[in-house]
Amino acid sequence: MVERRWSAGVRRAVAPDRHGPLVPMLLLLTLGTGMVDAVSFLALGHVFVANMTGNVIFLGFALAGTAGLSATSSLTALAAFLAGALAGGRFCECRPAHRGRTLVAAMAVQAGLVAVAVVLEGVAGHGATPVRHALIALLAFAVGLQNAVVRDLRVPDLTTTVLTMTLTALAADRAGVRRIASAVSMFTGALLGALLVLHVNVTSALVVALALVAAVAVITRRACADRPGAPDPAWTRPPGA
Repeated sequence: MVERRWSAGVRRAVAPDRHGPLVPMLLLLTLGTGMVDAVSFLALGHVFVANMTGNVIFLGFALAGTAGLSATSSLTALAAFLAGALAGGRFCECRPAHRGRTLVAAMAVQAGLVAVAVVLEGVAGHGATPVRHALIALLAFAVGLQNAVVRDLRVPDLTTTVLTMTLTALAADRAGVRRIASAVSMFTGALLGALLVLHVNVTSALVVALALVAAVAVITRRACADRPGAPDPAWTRPPGA
């Protein structure tokens, strides 16, 4: 049984990927997720803008009176994330069944949101409470939108934000190149984000996160560029279509 699982995992790793460039693009977004959570936790008051499980726990701790945690910040992140996910869901419903174009359009919107956060941080800093909450709301909305779009793309083992089930599946199945890559990407993003926040500044971390989102949009757009008379690549169609 174990040998069969390992063999299946190896075959999936070396076989042509049904999802084309979506896999590396989602790994880049996972890297960015680690970075923005590093920014939010270290600079915006011990709150996550991507890890909503953590925010629910922080909210409970804050309501119990734990020092250094803000119920308002956690609620802001949760509300903005849900609003972004709702917008992302509606966005996907209105898009044609072309995964490449959907991702490009969504990343353009997300890049705009992160760009506003970069400008706000650069102009006003994050010292004042209203500015911190605005930054939390912008980033959480952006990641909520991302989460809904990634869910619609339906690439297995790459949620870009949640690793609990990914790590569980990795340990249980003892296989999965994508699962390992996803965990490494988020760890690397968190490490890089923390290093920039702690040793450079918050703006630099946000700029790198913005560059990652923009890169995903540009690379995906080039990968799905229409050629006269040529059909859309297979990876652009939803699984099962």
